[in-house]
Amino acid sequence: MKIFTSAQIKELDKFTIENEPISSLNLMERAAQTMTRAITELWASSTPIVVFAGPGNNGGDALAIARLLAERGYQVVAYLFNISGHLSPDCAANKKQLEENKRIRQFIEVTQEFDPPVLDEKTLVVDGLFGSGLNKPLAGGFASLVKYINASPSKIVSIDMPSGLMAEDNTYNVRANIIRAHLTLTLQQPKLSFFFAENQQFIGQLRILDIRLSQEGIQRIEAPYTVIEENDIRQCIIPRDRFAHKGQMGNALIIAGSYCMAGAAILAARACLRSGVGKLTVNTPKRNIPIIQQAVPEAIIQTGPEETIFAETVDTEDYNALGIGPGLGQSEQTAIALIAQLRRTQCPIVADADALNILANHRAWLQQLPKGIILTPHPKEFDRLEGHSTDSYERLTKACNLAERLQGIVILKGQYTAICMADGHVMFNPTGNAGMATAGSGDVLTGIITGLLARGYQPKEACMVGVYLHGLAGDLAAADLGEESLLASDIIRYLSRAFKRLKD
Repeated sequence: MKIFTSAQIKELDKFTIENEPISSLNLMERAAQTMTRAITELWASSTPIVVFAGPGNNGGDALAIARLLAERGYQVVAYLFNISGHLSPDCAANKKQLEENKRIRQFIEVTQEFDPPVLDEKTLVVDGLFGSGLNKPLAGGFASLVKYINASPSKIVSIDMPSGLMAEDNTYNVRANIIRAHLTLTLQQPKLSFFFAENQQFIGQLRILDIRLSQEGIQRIEAPYTVIEENDIRQCIIPRDRFAHKGQMGNALIIAGSYCMAGAAILAARACLRSGVGKLTVNTPKRNIPIIQQAVPEAIIQTGPEETIFAETVDTEDYNALGIGPGLGQSEQTAIALIAQLRRTQCPIVADADALNILANHRAWLQQLPKGIILTPHPKEFDRLEGHSTDSYERLTKACNLAERLQGIVILKGQYTAICMADGHVMFNPTGNAGMATAGSGDVLTGIITGLLARGYQPKEACMVGVYLHGLAGDLAAADLGEESLLASDIIRYLSRAFKRLKD
């Protein structure tokens, strides 16, 4: 699914109007009917409704919804804020229709003074002040109105976007002046700002409503951001040949686990094996050998000269993929061995955890990383690499820039994990849940992607499939075990079910 910018949304609306063809007013009516149905599914006609409409097309949507709700027997009071004396043509047309409607309880056009209505816990507020076209923070009277609505005990439904929230960049927005919706009814495609953690407080529950915008237009417009869909992943899955043997299923190497951090190596190794790789070697310090040998009997164990740390590079000529970093430690010996390993490795690399922390402490080494490297930071690891970010949009922009500089892939982990490609394209992953916010979850992802790379997946597809599988296994585990009790090892246990679901 594509995620369009606010400018592209206008372009898609225009394409639909010109090519369906349909008038802009009738397209607005179609959208209003769809949103009205969504509201009536959740609130009975006995619910008193107050509609706040702005002067633009978002306000036109709100006025049309007010009329349609009134025609369905709801008691509706509508306020149109026309402070500047200028309405968009479609908003003006819906204002006229509402004025002529005898079922509306009350319609008030606010041009100067505003006497706010009482908003109690029984009232439903429909927020149609500003939509995706907003490009600056709300101020003055509109900011005061937003604060008044937010302070009320009423439930709030926002049309397309919570008023005050911008579709992409909210770095310099005034968060106190953004509607805190309980439900957001967005039209056709999600907006980029919906994928950022700090904006969830404004969006509430999200529903994406199909208003039948032109599919041809959607296909023709190139979007910089997309959401991975299950069918995308199904098409990427490499089938296993009936006559395959382990030598054809890939040979992976994982370098992980300093002394007392063997668990990270175990989780990455188990996940790698569960991802279908034919052979796996785990390189780990000598003191970890007994526990890893017992915990992962399917893996080959390899060690270096040191008892407790990774301190010597490994020849990777015979391997198809390398995963490095989980539990590795950050000693200076390990740091020197790490950069030497990254520079000499010819196969695809997944770098995570302490590999990232070491690079953050030696930022000049970033210039020495091989092209195509895959970095998998969580937000704090990324901020150590690229400096503190004010919000998720700034962090995502930096991640895209880093992927371009490295000519590699940056997987920025989170609720909607973002796969940032070197060409600027970003893919958001929809699977996963809050139960996966647990120690070792990232080690599991490293193992999965390493296993897929060794198995023969191209880097882009390995990242897509790996991130989606990781989240899906977590969702299946949470469905059985609950989010609170979810462990990283549970994600590994449910990987087989995730694979099966995609193949079935």
